Amino acid sequence: MQAGDRRCTASVRGLQRCQKGILYLMENKKYVAYIGTYTHGSSIGIHVYDVDSENRILKERNVVPVHNSSYVTKSRSGKFLYSIADEGVEVLKIEADGSLTPINKVNIDGMRGCYLSTDVSGKFLFVGGYHDGKVTVVHTHRDGRLGSVLDGVFHQGIGSVAERNFRPHVSCVIPTPDDKYLCAVDNGVDQVKIYKVTPVTGKLHLYSILRLPLESAPRLMVFSKDGKYAYINCEITNKIIAYRYDGSGKEPTFEKIQEVQSMYDDKDVSSASCALKVSPSGRYLYCSSAGENSVGIFRIDPETGLLTKILILPISGGYPKDIDVFPDEKTMIVLCHESGYMRFFTIDYEKGTLVMKGKQQYVETPNCILISEISETVQ
Repeated sequence: MQAGDRRCTASVRGLQRCQKGILYLMENKKYVAYIGTYTHGSSIGIHVYDVDSENRILKERNVVPVHNSSYVTKSRSGKFLYSIADEGVEVLKIEADGSLTPINKVNIDGMRGCYLSTDVSGKFLFVGGYHDGKVTVVHTHRDGRLGSVLDGVFHQGIGSVAERNFRPHVSCVIPTPDDKYLCAVDNGVDQVKIYKVTPVTGKLHLYSILRLPLESAPRLMVFSKDGKYAYINCEITNKIIAYRYDGSGKEPTFEKIQEVQSMYDDKDVSSASCALKVSPSGRYLYCSSAGENSVGIFRIDPETGLLTKILILPISGGYPKDIDVFPDEKTMIVLCHESGYMRFFTIDYEKGTLVMKGKQQYVETPNCILISEISETVQ
């Protein structure tokens, strides 16, 4: 046996041990899934599911009324769930068993938001406004209540002359992992505006701008688990751009290191990149594309942040608006927004295959999914 073969065998054994460890942890923990939906039909809000880890399915528990829940996120403490709503933003308490209890809702002094995130301290809730190109900062109280709007900035500018990106559309707002800056992805003007947030007042100050290719229409931004790399999917060009992030200096730097295609068919001009998520382990990046209705999986190199394609395959469902995986990362859940159901797929990372598992589960106009561990310590 050659030295390279021994290293390969050791690597495989290590991966097997890691996978068994993840499976063991999953079997000894309980999880719940929250799926936000539009409510202009028969659905009434956020569907709460128990995650059946053994059979790898979701079992619906109940539905909590929220008007047109298009995006949800958890507080850093894990105690509260925030949701976009027609009224602005609604917050719900996450009970010890994962159930949701509404607390209050606030108006954000603008049009409907589309994205939510919080700072590390949990003091501020950031809202991205697609329709009016606005970044909003909302104060959050320790008891979970949403407070007043602390600041709001409307983006300005004219982007590429195209059907959707001719004016500002803030599609994502996300703090950098070091919590030094707030990145606001603008789908309309092909930029990521980088803000400093005043710690006491929550006021926004434009600090820098990351410019992307014209007519690329950046949609979402995610960071690697170690915070060293950032990934942005582009809606029109259907590409994922990788950056090396460094916030240690006087100014934040985003160094472009890679650009990969996120589509199955790179000639399908009718497709649009949509979902983008990093796996719980941080080893994989998942994406989806509407139009051609496909999902993609890339391996993240922990040393370089570079992406290696594992698979990009069609999922036979209309508009895979959001995706997630079970905590063991072996089963993918795809929300087919236009088809009105979610589908489950078994992932084989080594063979690069995606196999449909069981029947689809119906849920009307699903928008977003968040899988959360149930913790008895949540009060």
